[in-house]
Amino acid sequence: MGLVQHFSAYSGWRTAVSDNLIRLRDWLGDNELGDAQSELRLQQLLERLREDKLIIAFVAEFSRGKSELINAIFFGDYGQRILPSSAGRTTMCPTELMFDTGKPPMIELLPIETRATHASVHEFKRFPEEWRTVGLDTGSADAMHAALLRVGEQKRVSRELAARLGFAIDAEGEEGLRSDAEGLVEIPCWRHAVINFPHPLLEQGLVILDTPGLNAIGAEPELTLSQLPNAHAILFILAADTGVTQSDLAVWRDHVNGARGRQKGRIAVLNKIDGLWDGIRSEAEIDAEIEGQRKTCSNILELDTGHIFPVSAQKGLLAKINGDAELLARSRLLQLEQALTAELIPAKQGIVCDNTEAEASDLVARTRALLETRRRGIAEQLQELTELRGKNQSVIEYMMRKVKSEKDEFERGLQRYYAVRSVFSQLTNNLYSHLGLDALREETRHTRETMLEARFTKGLRDAMTGYFRHVRGNLDKSRDEVAEIMKMMEAMYERFSTEHGMKLSAPVPFSLLRYEKEINGLETSFNAHFNTLLNMVTHAKKGLTQRFFETVAIQVRRIFELINRDADHWLRAIMAPLETQVREYQLQLKRRLESIKRIHQATDTLEDRVRELAQMHTMLEGQLGELNDIAAALRAALHAEAGQAALSRAA
Repeated sequence: MGLVQHFSAYSGWRTAVSDNLIRLRDWLGDNELGDAQSELRLQQLLERLREDKLIIAFVAEFSRGKSELINAIFFGDYGQRILPSSAGRTTMCPTELMFDTGKPPMIELLPIETRATHASVHEFKRFPEEWRTVGLDTGSADAMHAALLRVGEQKRVSRELAARLGFAIDAEGEEGLRSDAEGLVEIPCWRHAVINFPHPLLEQGLVILDTPGLNAIGAEPELTLSQLPNAHAILFILAADTGVTQSDLAVWRDHVNGARGRQKGRIAVLNKIDGLWDGIRSEAEIDAEIEGQRKTCSNILELDTGHIFPVSAQKGLLAKINGDAELLARSRLLQLEQALTAELIPAKQGIVCDNTEAEASDLVARTRALLETRRRGIAEQLQELTELRGKNQSVIEYMMRKVKSEKDEFERGLQRYYAVRSVFSQLTNNLYSHLGLDALREETRHTRETMLEARFTKGLRDAMTGYFRHVRGNLDKSRDEVAEIMKMMEAMYERFSTEHGMKLSAPVPFSLLRYEKEINGLETSFNAHFNTLLNMVTHAKKGLTQRFFETVAIQVRRIFELINRDADHWLRAIMAPLETQVREYQLQLKRRLESIKRIHQATDTLEDRVRELAQMHTMLEGQLGELNDIAAALRAALHAEAGQAALSRAA
């Protein structure tokens, strides 16, 4: 299977997992075993699976054949080019190819003038009225091609406006845009483009990020600090006839590999190898030259040769359109697709599997514990009532006093539970005082004021460094609060398990490590691209301040929004099992006492109650069996190979 088929199989695996989660949700509802918290968690799991995206970014300087490579890999079976591909620049702004079922086929274009605001592209996506839309007639190849050309539109503006919009200006044209004889520079008309296209792969959650060249990448910091780091794979395209140029190397170091320092998910593509097919040299000589170029690229990029793929995107696209297997093999496109398949999809499936299994397993464990508590309570009642057969009233009265004593003892133990709830609430408030968005907003405001008041470069840099130091400090304090909550809940779980025989597994831990790494990575990337002496000297203080807050501060806020969401989810999840078990235990004690009271008043009801309890015990045994079957089916779906899941679904 190629990349297209593997991704379709992955989509099938995701659907199979969703079907099993829906089965679990429906079963909990039918058996009245769910609650609002369980319903919310399952709904969130299903939404995550439904909205799961696989993002592949394509990065290159202009004229490297980037758009043609996208056409060849993903749209070759479509019979035509989807993205415009011609000599020179065709992609002038970051472009996302995706599909949203709630929108018609169209292109959404964000005007370049929005860069003058403090808002990110992510924020602008909440306000559709800010975007210009162009309809896509998917039934006409010519109409689609004409519409897609809009993405590459440019316009001439003054040097001052270009600088205000974040473009570097350089009289020589080496480090930025060069003005013409009239003092005007050419800039993209659009800041960002989203193409909503009903292609089968895009409908299944694939997102293709097509990036512009070096100057335009530098003009949109969000691309560097957020969109590229969040991509699951980045293909860096070079041209076989030029090798690694200085501008290629700058893009590689600054925007692809520099901040990450990793090779996984980073692939270099040596495109246009068909330029070596001159009809004079033998195939062996051509292969030797290609291999030599791979080794040279490997040394310059410091990338394993196994991550460098020579291809001919143009010939690969032509071969797919014409069904020419021989030309497709010679284009070497299939080797690149297989590498993407081997690296990308199993890693993505593993992450989704682990996250889903952790959530679902906790829900199943909670439900199983609840059923076992009920079964144990019913069994104890059955034993008590069975032992009352043939006993006199004094024995029944003794049993009634015993159960009432247990109930009183448990209610005294509830005082500790309520005390824990009070401390839990206090610790939760402490946690949110560090993690909360209010505290972050206050620090952001303070940093902005400090930067605007700074008179020297050192003051600016100290303010930016202090911002990161404050954010990390809040994460450190939050880690301590999380540890305190965890310690207290572990002790409470153990006490109620020991004293009252409750079935409580260890509380689920919560780690801030992922978010700490994101903050550290963001700071590293920011320091590499923006917090440099050259930037401090060559850019106005106001411009630097704006750039800091429309890139870094917005990304930190996004991370803290995720932390708040996940922390809230964890706090609910860690308290819910104890609350459920306490309610169930109270209910069981109440039922035992009422049963014995009724029997005390009318002895002839004893046998009826014994039969009723026996039926309830049998029903609970059946429910436990059904739950185990559902859990086993879900586990099997999660750990199935993507292809196997798709095949079993089709069967």
